Amino acid sequence: MATNFTDVYNAFLAQITDDLYMELTPEDTIKDLRTILINGLPEFEFPRQNLYDYTISQEVIPESELTKDDFVIGVIWNELEEGQDPAETPPTVAEVIVERSTFAADLTKEEIYILALIMKWGWLQRQITSIENVRMKYSGSDFKFSSQANHLSKLLTLSDECRRQCFHMQRLYKRRKLGDDSIYASNWGIFREVSALDDD
Repeated sequence: MATNFTDVYNAFLAQITDDLYMELTPEDTIKDLRTILINGLPEFEFPRQNLYDYTISQEVIPESELTKDDFVIGVIWNELEEGQDPAETPPTVAEVIVERSTFAADLTKEEIYILALIMKWGWLQRQITSIENVRMKYSGSDFKFSSQANHLSKLLTLSDECRRQCFHMQRLYKRRKLGDDSIYASNWGIFREVSALDDD
């Protein structure tokens, strides 16, 4: 069973606050989220799934077929033909454009969370390198700001913490596996070489 990109997008968006996404169209938001996700895939060092086997897709479906997990990009209404009376026209069902990009693999919640952390790290890197950090957005007595250097320093600290968290979650991911009894166990034994002191 495939995993939708939107599962990762939702996990990422739950971790950030960005006014930019309120200003963008849904289509531009999807393009941006997709770019951050795909650019971040190499940061997942040793995934157990092939993350590079994915399909980029947008579909047009009737609005009645929407599910709670669908990310709506746009709505399409039937246009009236010239001279057609809207009062005599039967109501039409709107169609919606939805994001349906998927990974071929069925990712675990842990893998989705790691990808969301990687997206957050990439998003923070964007904030750090943004030109907005070298000038103030507002001025006046109604607003009180710390210095730009202080703001940038806090962003760098946050980015370092996010990077540390990404690596920590990947180390946990590599060093444990889910057993048949649904309990996580260490798989450290596969890395251990047999010692000459071990009994045969």
